[in-house]
Amino acid sequence: MAYYLRISYFYPYFNYILVLSALNSAILNDIRDNLPRFSKSERKVADWLLTNARLAIDTPLSAVASGATVSEPTVVRFCRKMGMSGFRELKTHLIAALQKPQSYVHHDVSQADDATSAAIKVLESSVQTLVDLRASIAHMPFDAAVSTMMDARQLIFVGLGASGHVASDACHKFFRLGIPCSASLDTQTILQQAAIASPRDVYLTISHSGSWPLLIRGMQLAQQRGATIIALTHPSSELAGVATYTFDCVPAEDTNAFTPMSSRLAHLTLLDALQVTLAIKLGGTAENNLQLTKAALAIP
Repeated sequence: MAYYLRISYFYPYFNYILVLSALNSAILNDIRDNLPRFSKSERKVADWLLTNARLAIDTPLSAVASGATVSEPTVVRFCRKMGMSGFRELKTHLIAALQKPQSYVHHDVSQADDATSAAIKVLESSVQTLVDLRASIAHMPFDAAVSTMMDARQLIFVGLGASGHVASDACHKFFRLGIPCSASLDTQTILQQAAIASPRDVYLTISHSGSWPLLIRGMQLAQQRGATIIALTHPSSELAGVATYTFDCVPAEDTNAFTPMSSRLAHLTLLDALQVTLAIKLGGTAENNLQLTKAALAIP
């Protein structure tokens, strides 16, 4: 589909980001976060890797098992519990993590910054958000979410405040694929629309915190009516607890001090990825609709 090949225009930019950063820079943090889930022997593997991450890159499976005082199958089992196919994939993640440059650490903007310094910090934060998103995107439920959207009666984009602008932008993009779309951007509309939801309705709900009570209430109502809830939010939030599918979005930013910027960028990027993926799955139907909507804007 020629239309989608235009995304290649952005490849140099994304390749630049990927070269400068780790594709899976969060692996060491993921190991630390999952320590309580591991068995006693798997915990030994985790402890050894955290202590010897750089050494593990050039260490064969047998030596890692020996160093952790466990069997080789235990190391493989550890890798699979981390969502990897095996030890080779683990080494790939470690190589990427240890190549991550320190220059892309998030910097908070302060009153002492001049305009140029502040702009650079905002840009670095945005780049880091995309890098972190790329590290976790492979574990997100794209296939399941897109399959549900393909059969939807309608797509309903939900967001409040800054997230409402993201929801409105997504609605404007998705309707061009030929699927009925609407946006619910205030609590009264969200609650009323959810109260009459259909089992074939799909809600795409955006919230950085995932904790707004009336938003949660609305999604609970829609869920009770059989609708599917796709949430772009923090994985441990109340919204995630209601969602059918959750796309983890946890960019580092102080929402008490600034209007969310990094989370908005992550949400926009994820929704763009969903729209392109859905269009590809719909095939010729989506391509034809996109061509028709573009042609409709042509000046006679």
